[in-house]
Amino acid sequence: MPERAIFLDKDGTLIENVPYNVDPSKIQFCEGAIEAVRSLFNASYRIFIITNQSGVAHGYFPEQKLAGVEMALRDRLAAVGVTLAGFYYCPHHAAGTVAAYALDCECRKPKPGMLLQAAQEHAIDLTRAWFIGDILNDVEAGRSAGCRTILIDNGNETEWHLCRSRLPHHVVLNLMDAANVILAIDRQPSLPAAPPYPALSV
Repeated sequence: MPERAIFLDKDGTLIENVPYNVDPSKIQFCEGAIEAVRSLFNASYRIFIITNQSGVAHGYFPEQKLAGVEMALRDRLAAVGVTLAGFYYCPHHAAGTVAAYALDCECRKPKPGMLLQAAQEHAIDLTRAWFIGDILNDVEAGRSAGCRTILIDNGNETEWHLCRSRLPHHVVLNLMDAANVILAIDRQPSLPAAPPYPALSV
C-alpha cells in the first residue's frame, strides 16, 4: 500500500523563520511544532521537509551548508522519537547571481517538483498526503501535486494573491492545529477525497 505522508515547509512552519540561515545553532522549532510532528509520526505518517533555499542561487551560502541544516533537524527530531523520511530543497532562483543555480526550475515552489520527486522515491500516494505551509506558494505546490493542503496563517503571507489553485483546504494558526485537523479527518471511516476547489475553511 502506498505510504501516507506529511510534507512540511521548513521556515516559518516547522522552525522559526531566520532568513537564509544555515547555522544549526540558530535553528529553533516553532511553538508546539515538536509535539505536532510527533503526533503525526506516531499516527504512521512519514514526515518530509520541502523547502526553497534560494540563498544558494543568490550566493549567500554554498549548497553544501544545507547538509548541516538537514543533519541538525534529523538529530533533533530523532531525539524526540521522530524519524525524518526525507529532506528536499530547491537551491534555484531565476534571478540568482550564481550561474549554475540561476534558472527557472521545476522544483522551486509553487511548482510541485520536490513533492513529485518525493512521491516517486518513497511510494507516496499524493492524494492521501498533506502539505502544510505558511504561504500560498506552499498551498499551490501542494494542490498542483494533488495533496490536501493546510495554510498556517501566522502572518508570513504578505501578498495574498488568491486564485483557485492557491486556496488551501484548511487554514489554522499553528502546526499543532494542523496536526489535529489531519488526525480528525483521516480517522474517519472512509478517507474523503479532496474536492478540486473547496470553500476556504477557518
